[in-house]
Amino acid sequence: MDKIIEVKNVTYEYTEEETTHIAVKDLSLCIERGSFTVILGHNGSGKSTLAKLLNGLNKATFGDVFVDGINTKNEETEIEVKRKVGMVFQNPDNQLVASIVEEDVAFGPENLGLAPREIRVRVDEALKAVGMYEFKDSTPHRLSGGQKQRVAIAGIIAMEPECLVLDEPTAMLDPKGRAEIINTLLKLNREKGITVVLITHYMEEAEKADRVIVMNNGSIIDDGTPSEIFKNVEKLKTVGLDVPQTTELLYELSKNGFSVNTNKISVEDTALEIKRALEEF
Repeated sequence: MDKIIEVKNVTYEYTEEETTHIAVKDLSLCIERGSFTVILGHNGSGKSTLAKLLNGLNKATFGDVFVDGINTKNEETEIEVKRKVGMVFQNPDNQLVASIVEEDVAFGPENLGLAPREIRVRVDEALKAVGMYEFKDSTPHRLSGGQKQRVAIAGIIAMEPECLVLDEPTAMLDPKGRAEIINTLLKLNREKGITVVLITHYMEEAEKADRVIVMNNGSIIDDGTPSEIFKNVEKLKTVGLDVPQTTELLYELSKNGFSVNTNKISVEDTALEIKRALEEF
């Protein structure tokens, strides 16, 4: 496996009001280069802390995090880690720094000291990649929430990271905005080969991922493909998580005596499975 990120026996502690809290405990995982990984968990599960560990914003109290073989604890290579792993956060307004969209996207490449011609190319390509090129001369505050978040993502990918880590980037968006962001991430992953690690609590956002990791109380409690994870309906509910509505429907049908395969997730596959079950009933 060609891994871009490796987390080895990591524990992260922080102190609040003279009390030590453990946000992540003895956690190990690898993120494969070019993969699309979703990390699920309720509030307080440690998933956001883990996100910040993946590009060195948080430093492990114990254990190590490696990005392309570089230890994130090494201060001398901290900039290199940030170049390889870009972070996108919940609130796009906190990440937009300029009054014009293209100037905002240019901010990161300018800080890398790139030549103006190279910056121009990167800004245009990044905006096209997220479907926002036609808004390059617009004012960010006039954009919708989903559009702002796509500009924020463009600002990160203009720096050409190998991996994008997104900490609940759709939490403040409406369903349309959420769909825009997920489709953008899938496109960047499938067409440009950018490794994506998406932190979320929206089950539907995990449907098309290669891998889903479930966290609870700072630990990984499940790890597999979306269909493998979501078939464990009871297990997810015990840690405060729901499942996609399609999975929930098949689960309820199964409980009521219908012979259905509860591994289906998409609306199309679920409809076909229900049709098959009804024909056999």
